[in-house]
Amino acid sequence: MPKTKLILIVGPTATGKSDLAVELSTLFNGEIVSADSMQIYRYMDIGTAKPTREQRANAAHHLIDIVNPDEDYTAARYKKDASAKIEEISSRGKNIFVAGGTGLYVKALTQGLFEGPASDASIRQNLMEEAKTKGKEYIYEKLKEVDPISASTIHPNNLIRVIRALEVYNISGKTMSDFQREHGFSEEPFETLKIGLIKERDSLYRDIERRVDRMMEEGLLEETRRLLGMGYSSCLKPMCALGYKEMCNFIAGEYNLEKAVEELKKNTRHYAKRQITWFKKDNEIRWFHPDGKKDIINLVKEFLS
Repeated sequence: MPKTKLILIVGPTATGKSDLAVELSTLFNGEIVSADSMQIYRYMDIGTAKPTREQRANAAHHLIDIVNPDEDYTAARYKKDASAKIEEISSRGKNIFVAGGTGLYVKALTQGLFEGPASDASIRQNLMEEAKTKGKEYIYEKLKEVDPISASTIHPNNLIRVIRALEVYNISGKTMSDFQREHGFSEEPFETLKIGLIKERDSLYRDIERRVDRMMEEGLLEETRRLLGMGYSSCLKPMCALGYKEMCNFIAGEYNLEKAVEELKKNTRHYAKRQITWFKKDNEIRWFHPDGKKDIINLVKEFLS
């Protein structure tokens, strides 16, 4: 039985992935499955740069606004949800475009995930407490001691993933990198065409800064205040994400609004660099400048035929 075909549109933030996905979906009778770990959350619209109403009207979007900010959502759950949605879209004779910049979601969907031990709330809580009292750097150094391979692939500020790697080791006695090596990420459930969007770095950084300014004009600060007013703690994982973290720090009086916006621009630039590093490791990605739509359209036409 032939595998379902997926066209994946990936790359760093602010390169026009959403626009391209809508255009291709319109041209090729398609629907869009999001691969964005922040757009899954309800009430978080401006800071996550969700597709606009116009974009959603022009093409069906899936896996957006599916959980509340205080719900746990993992790459494994994404793989399950996205696979089910892809099967459903395919059964209706539509083409499927997966668009987003969360590399782990893309990898989980197209190559699978290793089955590590179930979470242990007490171990996780103890590590969280240590992070609060001794700092993220202390927890990261603990990971470097027991699993330097995993530590080399996880950003020191990504406390959730650092703690998960330590949790896996504490529960099983095996490192996360051991589990990953044994798994091999060799699943190939779909036939894929991977399209990467990339710009010159100076151009990308200018567009990131313009996007942040636009988010502020659209009400990112007010959106963050509203989320806090709804009872969503600034300590929640999505509230520690780009945009919301900096606005929460301003609201808490840690620095003024000008500094908060500067921090957001700087942190978004750093995030884009990490996205580029992640996706550049995938040799299957065909890279294009966002202006190269004609070549992309021809490639998609050839792939679907």
